[in-house]
Amino acid sequence: MPPSPDTASPAGPADAAAEPVDSLVLHTTDNGVSWLTLNRPDALNALTPDQRERLIARLADASADPDVRAVVLTATGKGFCAGADLRGSPPAGERVAGDVARMIRGGAQRLVSAVLDCEKPVIAAVNGTAAGIGAHLAFACDLVLAAESARFIEVFVRRGLVPDGGGAYLLPRLIGPQRAKELMFFGDAVPAAEAERLGLVNRVVPDGALAKTAREWAERLAAGPTRALALTKQLVNASLETDRGTAFAAEAAAQEITMTTRDAQEGVASFVARRHPTYRGR
Repeated sequence: MPPSPDTASPAGPADAAAEPVDSLVLHTTDNGVSWLTLNRPDALNALTPDQRERLIARLADASADPDVRAVVLTATGKGFCAGADLRGSPPAGERVAGDVARMIRGGAQRLVSAVLDCEKPVIAAVNGTAAGIGAHLAFACDLVLAAESARFIEVFVRRGLVPDGGGAYLLPRLIGPQRAKELMFFGDAVPAAEAERLGLVNRVVPDGALAKTAREWAERLAAGPTRALALTKQLVNASLETDRGTAFAAEAAAQEITMTTRDAQEGVASFVARRHPTYRGR
């Protein structure tokens, strides 16, 4: 499990309105790793607007904080995130044209963008069901660890909806358009082992080993050359949408920046001295 959070409030009830948001998104930083833990186990961590905004803020904080060098996103209980909590949505009759699109742009899409744009590597430690925006939140992360009991569900079609929260953007890039359509057209639950086979998950581990493995991966990343990792993330994400010339130019520019960092100087010095490098994230 992550270290003791900066709030020790117990898990909130399904009615999140009665709970302070700090108790619904637990946060702590330990050994350079920022742990963000969704904490509505009774609701399978269905995401409220307040939780979403807290996650976005915490991810921005992680980008700006030089003492944070990796992020882990996980949850308490049996569910990772059952999707958006829709109980606070206005009745359909009260909507006007443009309301839903505006809500999606300002909500689910902002959250997924916050993960993709975070300047630190983000690991999803998926402890249970990840459905709808919960699945897309995991898929937006740089690395995905899944417990054996985890499963992923493109639940939108079951509600007569199209995928939102970046699903139609993320999945084809991860597993190709035909596999993505299969998941989105049928909405079947994908067990963790199948998700790993498809390429949605980096590794599946026993349920009891999830937190330990996430800590090991995160602390390896936190001990690495932080700025080089950030630029590597940017290069890989951008390469999916750019031509070769643009990608090569971005690569050269990123290397120019990286070569000026203290970590790069340490990397070269340690190689010459035949010792293990000690990176400081600077």
